[in-house]
Amino acid sequence: MGKLKLYSYWRSSCAHRVRIALTLKGLDYEYIPVILLKGDQFDPDFKKINPMGTVPALVDGDVVINDSFAIIMYLDDKYPEPPLLPSDLHKRAVNYQATSIVMSGIQPHQNMALFRYLEEKINAEEKTAWITNVITKGFTALENLLVSCAGKYATGDEVYLADLFLAPQIHAAFNRFQINMEPYPTLAKFHESYNELPAFQNAVPENQPDTPSTI
Repeated sequence: MGKLKLYSYWRSSCAHRVRIALTLKGLDYEYIPVILLKGDQFDPDFKKINPMGTVPALVDGDVVINDSFAIIMYLDDKYPEPPLLPSDLHKRAVNYQATSIVMSGIQPHQNMALFRYLEEKINAEEKTAWITNVITKGFTALENLLVSCAGKYATGDEVYLADLFLAPQIHAAFNRFQINMEPYPTLAKFHESYNELPAFQNAVPENQPDTPSTI
């Protein structure tokens, strides 16, 4: 079958999730950068892999998957250790809920394509207000959802699916968007815990092959 291939961009939070999953599973993979700022996503060869022109994309032999959630669930099915979903049905549902909040309620509203559109329509101050509102609304929902079931990580003391989606979003809040995390102590605690895990640290944007020398 050969080595897995991951088409990724250093700053993409969607690709960041998949990098965590691959590292947690102990899987060796080839990192193929798709530099979004240079328009690599519009290259005809890449569009054959992902007609949507987005990252990440995973190639596993003849299998091509283009959505981060689908990629992660594929990896969990094919490589079940360590599992990314708890056996407890309530905790499993909470993992799905947290994942959905990030995947549907936050990330799509602060991605690069939307940023570029907003820059044509509104000024920088209004753009910052938009981003802050989107993230804080999502973080408020996550804080309320997870405060009663959290341990060291989102649903206890084991890393599960929700953590793979939370970690990139919280990392970006701290390092890219300068979100005030004081109202979200549970999420801030997760961030500290993630920073202690090599699999998470290896996956952060600053540690990727295509990370610019000056950020």
